[in-house]
Amino acid sequence: MVLASAALGGCGYLMGDEGVFRDRSNDYREARYEDGRLAVPEGMSEDALGDAYVIPEVAETVLSGEKFEVPYPAPLTSGDAEQLVRIQRLGEERWALFELTPAQLWPQVRSFLSASGLNMVRQDAQAGIMESQWVQLEGAKQRSRFRFRIEQGVQRGSSELHILQMNQSDKAWPASSDNPEQESTILKAVAQYVANRTESASVSLLAERGINAEGKVVLKESSGGDYYLELALPYHRAWASLAPALKKSTFEITDRNRSDGRYFVTFSGPESEEDRGWFSGLFGGDDDPLLEQAFVVLLDKQSDDLMRITIQKDDGEALDRRDAQRLLSLIKGNIN
Repeated sequence: MVLASAALGGCGYLMGDEGVFRDRSNDYREARYEDGRLAVPEGMSEDALGDAYVIPEVAETVLSGEKFEVPYPAPLTSGDAEQLVRIQRLGEERWALFELTPAQLWPQVRSFLSASGLNMVRQDAQAGIMESQWVQLEGAKQRSRFRFRIEQGVQRGSSELHILQMNQSDKAWPASSDNPEQESTILKAVAQYVANRTESASVSLLAERGINAEGKVVLKESSGGDYYLELALPYHRAWASLAPALKKSTFEITDRNRSDGRYFVTFSGPESEEDRGWFSGLFGGDDDPLLEQAFVVLLDKQSDDLMRITIQKDDGEALDRRDAQRLLSLIKGNIN
């Protein structure tokens, strides 16, 4: 007990109001102006020592007598949980889409793993990979391990989390999870954990340096002056992502042909008054000649993970370059 009292006393000596390292954040409140004049050596003039600019009076009522507390910094993200995190699924694939950069998501996933008792045996922030040790999940007949892969999302400022589950009987990581239910359970748990911690987002500098954060969809111009979108996704994901993007961009899909990579659409424009504000800024408003016009949106495979998206008139003729740029820009902002 004597030792404990001494230790507490020592802390007061170092950190208290009279301590060596006392809190000086409010010292400025006690500052007082003294109207002392600078002593000028004999033989020198003090004319040049006047203020170059007029110093305004400061109202004393601005500062209250209460102690000032430094506010917490604004969070790195904004928006509610539903906007921040979404579980995506395409066939047997599933992933979580976050409105966070990979550098922001990395420490959040690490925090989840630490809180869940899932110790990591491999971490590579620049590659966006974490691998867990073997764990025995409740109700499972054999142990499992998990690989967490963070990558840049389609849109800049977003990221995706993919989880791969592996049974202990396997010797190497499978192409897809041995137990999709366990994968889904862990994915939902991470998504909920991150959604609940939007106010405490931090950044991993290693992940920021290693994982490209520029987005996977880019508006480009060909050597001939034609505009197109370059989308870094495999064909099946690009095709599936394009349909909701067209609908969000106020296109009505009238027909589609997956084997040819064609969507037949009509540009209807926004319906609500609220959405017409941005529409009139990007387009010409209700009298825009593109309204109710039919177009064909084409998805062409450049390589296994790179697609090109173009738009043309329904008769096959090329669009005016500026019109193509405007429509493709609209689609670009809605692809996920």
